[in-house]
Amino acid sequence: MNFGLFLMPIHPPEKPWQQMISENTDTIILADKLRFDEAWIGEHYTLTTEPIPAPDLFIAKLFGMTKKIRLGTGVVLLQFQDPVLLAHRIAVLDQLGKGRFNFGIGTGGQATEFELFGIRQADRHQRAMEVMDIVLRMWRSEGKFRYRGKFFKIDGPDPRPDLGIGLHMKPYQTPHPPIAVAAGSPFSSTAKYAGGQGWILMSSGITHPSLLWTIWDAYQRGSADAHKSSDRKLWRVSRNIHVAETMEKAQKEANEHGMRRCIEGYAMPQFKALMGSLSMFKSSEEMADEEVSFDWLINETFIVGDPDFVIKRIKELYTRVGGFGTLLLQLNDWHPAQIGHDSLKLFMKEVAPSIRGLG
Repeated sequence: MNFGLFLMPIHPPEKPWQQMISENTDTIILADKLRFDEAWIGEHYTLTTEPIPAPDLFIAKLFGMTKKIRLGTGVVLLQFQDPVLLAHRIAVLDQLGKGRFNFGIGTGGQATEFELFGIRQADRHQRAMEVMDIVLRMWRSEGKFRYRGKFFKIDGPDPRPDLGIGLHMKPYQTPHPPIAVAAGSPFSSTAKYAGGQGWILMSSGITHPSLLWTIWDAYQRGSADAHKSSDRKLWRVSRNIHVAETMEKAQKEANEHGMRRCIEGYAMPQFKALMGSLSMFKSSEEMADEEVSFDWLINETFIVGDPDFVIKRIKELYTRVGGFGTLLLQLNDWHPAQIGHDSLKLFMKEVAPSIRGLG
C-alpha cells in the first residue's frame, strides 16, 4: 500500500492567505521528507475555506522544494477551463515535475462557481468530457489540430516547421501524466467513466465506509463495458485520519484544535446550504440530516486515535471494501499547525509499517 495526502485545503476563512499557503507548503515539504508517496491539492474559486484557485501554480513551486513526492491536482474543475490553455498549462507543469505529476480532474458541485463562470450545472459533465477530449487530442496531435464539439470549436495553425510554427507543447510523461478522477456519490457515474478509461479513481474522504464499495463497483462496471481489467492498485481511498500518542490526546486534539471546526463549522454547513442536504456524509438514504454530527462522523467515518487503534481501523476498512492501492490522509487546519505535523510523523513511524504490506 502507498500513502498520500489530500489537501482540500480547508482553513478558517479569517486566516491570512500568506499564512495558509506557508502552512500548506511546510506540510508538503514534511510529507516529502517522511516519504509519503504523493499529495493532491484541491481547486476552488468561491470557497473562502478552500482558498487555492490555482493548484497548478502552487504545485510548480513545490516541485522546486521537494525531491521525490508525486504532486497532483485534486482536482482541476474541467468544465470551467479553456481546453487549449489547460492542455498547454498541464503539459508545462508535467515538464517541470519531470515525471512527478498526477493530473487529477473532476467537476465539483459548488453552485456558486457555476454562477461565477456562467455555466449551467446541467452541462457540467458533458462540457467536462469535451474539455478532456480536447486536451488529450492536442497532446496526441502531430499535425494540424481541428476540433468541432458542442461547446468548443478549435482550429490550430497550419504547421510550418520551416518557420517554427505549430502546436509543440507535450507532457513529460508518455503519453501523458497519470489521470485521476474524483468520485464521491454511491454508484458514481463519474467512477464508471473513469473505469472505462482505465484512469486512477479517487474516492471522497467523507463517504461512509459502508458505501465505498459502490464507488469501486461503478468503476468495475465501466471497465467491463470498455473490455478493460480493473486494478485495485489504482484506487485511492481518502480518509480523515488523526494520530496521537494516546486515544485521549487524539480525541482532544480533534475536538479542540481544528478537526471539529473544519467539519462542523465549514464542510457540513456548506454541503447543507449549497446541495440541500448532508447526503454525502450519510450511511443510508434513510438517515435524517440531524443524525449526522461530528461525533457520529468521528465514530463512523473518520479515524482518530492512537497508533494501534488507527492500524486496526485501517485494516478493517481495507477488508470491508475489498482492498485498495493508496490511502490518502485528508488534512485539516490545525492550531497550532505542529499538531498536524506530529500526526503525520507518528503515522509514518508507527502506523505505516504495519499496513504497508496490505494487498
